[in-house]
Amino acid sequence: MQYLWAPWRMEYIRGAKDDSLDECIFCSLPRAQADRHNLILRRGRHVFIILNKFPYNPGHLMVVPYAHTADLHDLMPDELTDLTLELRRAVGCIRRGMHPDGYNIGINLGRTAGAGIPGHVHYHVVPRWDGDHNFMPVIAETKVIPMYLLQTYDQLAPFFQEEE
Repeated sequence: MQYLWAPWRMEYIRGAKDDSLDECIFCSLPRAQADRHNLILRRGRHVFIILNKFPYNPGHLMVVPYAHTADLHDLMPDELTDLTLELRRAVGCIRRGMHPDGYNIGINLGRTAGAGIPGHVHYHVVPRWDGDHNFMPVIAETKVIPMYLLQTYDQLAPFFQEEE
């Protein structure tokens, strides 16, 4: 029998799932000024880019406006522009740093739509590779992430420091 160890997932499994958390992580993490520790890859004028702490694949990141809102309609035009430009930057950096075969990109608006943090709108960018899907999620309800988060951060961070 083989064992798959992913002890970092327990933090997510046991973690608070309550909307009554004291503060939104997308508001508090940028203020902490501990970018590598908090997995923040880039800070823009109106948005920042952060690795997902509980990724679907290596390189799964989020593009997040600093403005705390659950609704795209609440963002100002320059915030929406930066959101889109930083989304494009994120895809380009992942392309150069990780060479995926494709991407899943999307926004989940509202808990019913799958938003894990429904109070703060954000894009997800999930790089995909031919062969990254297998029987594990279907049969064993387990997703294998073959790379540590800080290793992913260190691999991608230099690309986010480059100017486009």
